[in-house]
Amino acid sequence: MMSMKLIGSIWLVMAIATVAQADNAPVLDTTGQALQSGVDYYIKPAITDIGGRFTLIDRNDSCPLYVGQKNTSGSEDFPVTFAPFVEGETVVREGRDQKITFSAFTICVQSTAWKVGEKQSETQRRLIVTGIDQNEGIAGPAGNYFRINKDADIDGVYSLQWCPTELCPTCRFICGDVGALIENGKRLLALDGSALPVVFERA
Repeated sequence: MMSMKLIGSIWLVMAIATVAQADNAPVLDTTGQALQSGVDYYIKPAITDIGGRFTLIDRNDSCPLYVGQKNTSGSEDFPVTFAPFVEGETVVREGRDQKITFSAFTICVQSTAWKVGEKQSETQRRLIVTGIDQNEGIAGPAGNYFRINKDADIDGVYSLQWCPTELCPTCRFICGDVGALIENGKRLLALDGSALPVVFERA
């Protein structure tokens, strides 16, 4: 039978977790509504002259597909859904770990979830690719979890980051902001550079 001290400790941890979750404000879309898990949204740059919406990019005529931007918004853009790391959470919150997955069917027989991929040879920046992180380890598929951080100055403007410390608080990740990288005329998304300010538009 558990002691009262142990029960009290469990309740304290649960209370702290609840308060911490409440402190993370909802991420808002372009109409001011909170983002919901499982709902389709377009991600697009907050500044209109730096590319179109986020989409799947065929980088080298083979699978897997990469995460990037079309040069301008168009019919080939794909929305994404968010799946919070916290089980049962239906609201997408700032600074919390999320899986981001394109709502699309492709010729590549694999997931369209975002994942931290290999380094680009010239810049050594880590590319964002699609697929399931197979290096699960103790922390789980850390490469598949990203977070959304609010712009300090402008309401409704955010940046994306890979730093899954909610999934593994004791791990020492080399965190990185998500920004654009131009390669052979294609706009890819990559870590380890300047963050690209974005907004979220419900599909």
